[in-house]
Amino acid sequence: MSYLTDWITNIILFILLATIIDMLLPNSSMQKYVKMVTGLILIVIILTPLFNFISEDFDKVVQSMSVTPVADEKNMENLIEMKKKEIQASNRAYILEQMAVQMKSQVEEELMEKYGLEVAVVDPTFKEEISQEPSYEDIASIKVVLTSQSSGSNEIPVIKPIVIDTSKQPKQEDQQMDTKPIITYLSTEWEIHTEMIEVTVEGGNE
Repeated sequence: MSYLTDWITNIILFILLATIIDMLLPNSSMQKYVKMVTGLILIVIILTPLFNFISEDFDKVVQSMSVTPVADEKNMENLIEMKKKEIQASNRAYILEQMAVQMKSQVEEELMEKYGLEVAVVDPTFKEEISQEPSYEDIASIKVVLTSQSSGSNEIPVIKPIVIDTSKQPKQEDQQMDTKPIITYLSTEWEIHTEMIEVTVEGGNE
């Protein structure tokens, strides 16, 4: 508000001053030039607030233009870094999946021929911090699920006569397969310590 008051005061004072000068000057060609100059000065005084506003607004525009690219550049860097991490995570997940497939194909033929077991699941668990290019050294543990070849057979079992012999100890119906040789074989093939391998055999003759 004070700025507006000063502006109006300056205009009034200048008009009074110009009027006094005009009254003091004699009627001559010089009076025309004086009126022209005073008129121009009056226009400048009237337009001064507009010039100040434009100047301040221009400074703000320049300042915002200098700040915005920096912020945009920072946001772009963060976006690129985030996309980079997403791509790395996706590639790493693909590599780990392919490792599991490779580990399965590496042993499934031998397990079928030697033990009559089919590899159903190979589920490796990796360390929290793994290298950029994961390898077997990054495996913390691995679970292997095997199924007996005879578990999927559709043959009708032959009923044998039941002979009761009280002199013999009854055998346990559910005898678990000894998985130690299998674990040793897998440990040798994968070059992984036996304690890191867990083998479960499903199915079989019932």
